[in-house]
Amino acid sequence: METFTMSRKELLRAGLVKAALAGRITNRQGATSLRLSVRQFQRLKRRLETGGAAALRHQSRGQPSAHRLPAALCTKVTNLMTTVYAGFNDVHLAEKLREVEHLPLSRESVRRLRLAAGRPAQRPRRAPRYRRRRTPAAAAGALVQTDGSPFAWLEDRGPRLTLLGAIEDATGQILALTFREAEDLHGYTALFSEVFTTHGLPLAVYGDRLNVFVRNDRHWTLEEQLAGERHPTHLGRMFQALGISYISAHSPQAKGRIERLWATLQDRLASELRLRGIKTPAGAEAYLPEFIADFNPRFAHPPAMTPAVWRRPPRDLALVLSCRYTRAVARDHTIRLGERRVQLPSRAHGRGYAGLRVEVRELLDGRLVVLHDGRVLATQPSPGPDFVLTPRRSPSSERQGHRQRQATAMREALTDLARAEKKRPAGPTTDVTPAE
Repeated sequence: METFTMSRKELLRAGLVKAALAGRITNRQGATSLRLSVRQFQRLKRRLETGGAAALRHQSRGQPSAHRLPAALCTKVTNLMTTVYAGFNDVHLAEKLREVEHLPLSRESVRRLRLAAGRPAQRPRRAPRYRRRRTPAAAAGALVQTDGSPFAWLEDRGPRLTLLGAIEDATGQILALTFREAEDLHGYTALFSEVFTTHGLPLAVYGDRLNVFVRNDRHWTLEEQLAGERHPTHLGRMFQALGISYISAHSPQAKGRIERLWATLQDRLASELRLRGIKTPAGAEAYLPEFIADFNPRFAHPPAMTPAVWRRPPRDLALVLSCRYTRAVARDHTIRLGERRVQLPSRAHGRGYAGLRVEVRELLDGRLVVLHDGRVLATQPSPGPDFVLTPRRSPSSERQGHRQRQATAMREALTDLARAEKKRPAGPTTDVTPAE
């Protein structure tokens, strides 16, 4: 007895054809039920009479597909998948095969070849959780999201780096990227300097509660208590001067768009850096403009409304993107900022500035600018290309810290002296008898 497999549709077809042969239904009724013509139904009756129910099966069953990929092509793609493009996800690999290797395969074909090779997915999917969706900004320039992602971008070829980025909320376009050792003031200032120069000033910036953006301490100075408000951070003061609102997120899910960008870049950017053999932070930084130019046309989308609401940056943008300090002019007409000193020129008629309180701005490139009532009194050039903009402590806090260090050193010295006295062995005692 022959055994064969039939689909549900083929079983229904066999039952109707047998009913027509038995005279229980007409040819037209059977053809209408199977959505066939009467002629085609009559052909099925002849096939059933000559070959039995097995003749009603699809004639292509068990035959290889005419659209199957050639075996040589499958072998080549599998080899590329495990060597040159190891670690690429399915979509990224399909793009590279089409653009670099000139092999126009779909993502599904790449996925099937990956499964046939026994290779797991690069990033397994997680079960979705309920989150309320925040509607994207309507127009370009209304909101910019920013964040940093510490990751082994160079894998084992170089040091671990942190990628700082800014994206346009309305379009998903990458505005700027830069590599740093960690999230710091210099990195974010350089990042937004590029955004403001290239695109303009946004209405608001959306980020986390990093102490570069907001103050997380609970300390209020006497001046802040009298004013009723706390002084912002250096970057917060820059945003205020440019009329940019800063919105701080309280969870990673709240800024999910840029978090999803990091997941994409940790896959694509890391693979591109590996493909090009980049091993140094300088090489990775130099590749970022090329990567952004390739990324945005693939993933960016048009905004819901036009035109864009970017604003023109001021001419003195470099002066605004700086750290501001208040200092008193010494009797020798110098101003001290850390280890750096600025000599002020004399006023007209030989008058001096001694005792005057002035504002000192430390720019992103390291230049110092001394101002009083909005007028530039003196400048000092940058100390060099390796300068890193970092917040400085006020002189009062430096003196207070110095006094605290002196007091701590004194307490430690007294403690060591007391311990030494306790450990000192007792000397021989001599009885003294008074003379009679």
